[in-house]
Amino acid sequence: MPGHPRTPSAKARRPAPFALPYTTVDVVLFTIREGALHALLARRPRTPGEPYPGLWALPGGFVDVDRDEDLLACARRKLSGKTGVRSAYFEQLGGWGGRRRDPRGWSSTHVYIALAASDGLELRSGGNAEEVAWFAVGEGGQRGRLAFDHAAILAAAIERLRAKVEYTSLPAFLLAEPFTLPQLQRAYEIILGRALDKSSFRTRMLDAGFLAEAGSIDGEGNRPAMGYRIRDRDAPAIFPRTFRAREDSSP
Repeated sequence: MPGHPRTPSAKARRPAPFALPYTTVDVVLFTIREGALHALLARRPRTPGEPYPGLWALPGGFVDVDRDEDLLACARRKLSGKTGVRSAYFEQLGGWGGRRRDPRGWSSTHVYIALAASDGLELRSGGNAEEVAWFAVGEGGQRGRLAFDHAAILAAAIERLRAKVEYTSLPAFLLAEPFTLPQLQRAYEIILGRALDKSSFRTRMLDAGFLAEAGSIDGEGNRPAMGYRIRDRDAPAIFPRTFRAREDSSP
């Protein structure tokens, strides 16, 4: 159509006048399971020529310029293809690049944080991943043995998540819907590593307007409780203040 630039085909592209780095997208997928925050890792293939054979790494891979509309599309494709996870909240974390991060040559990667509920997730390995598995983020020894610079990237993702949880509704994206307010508070406490005041937490969640009532569900002790869903799954709510520990009961 007139006025709309056309994307050049692979044959029409001109050779770059300078060397291009390897470009990848990696995903740090978080969930809560067994009362702890977990990240999903994929084991590197042991085929000849592959760097870091057999080590665990973040799921990801090379950008396909003919298939990926943008970086987010690549992130979704890689996460789905290597782990089987298709439904998650995505947020860009940042970029890493350098001459030594990949033994095959100068490379850069664009990293996304993804959040998903573990309920109903059926993991499967695909692509060049030998297997995929959840690891508690407190397993420092495992993080220290990751391929490439993925240990540093995972540490940055954990730090970013914990910082944003102080003033956003991100933990809600880690729960299966519908969920109760006590379940949501527990998700916050798991990530923050501290208790929160029940009364002020409830006030903040309901006043933020990001939750929609979903009717009565089984709560603690199988007692009826109000269930909630997220109104807008494209972006978290932002609170005007950070959370306070339980010792301070003010809202």
